[in-house]
Amino acid sequence: MPAPRPAPGPDAARELTGWAVFACVLVPVVLLWCGTAPVTAVGAGLGLAGVTVACRTLLRRSLREAARGVADHTRAGTPVD
Repeated sequence: MPAPRPAPGPDAARELTGWAVFACVLVPVVLLWCGTAPVTAVGAGLGLAGVTVACRTLLRRSLREAARGVADHTRAGTPVD
């Protein structure tokens, strides 16, 4: 049986968010380079930024809940699934 992988921590979330921000900047630049209207490029960047913020919020909440669940199981002395 393979060993369980550890849950991603705050460093993984920070790295993922950094790449998402990079994409939010890169996409409008590429769209402008390809000749897309500036309004469309900015709109795409803002849309990606909104999705990034929502995903970051959900990821942080998920990590917080996972940490709380592990702490609850550790205090109670029950094994963690």
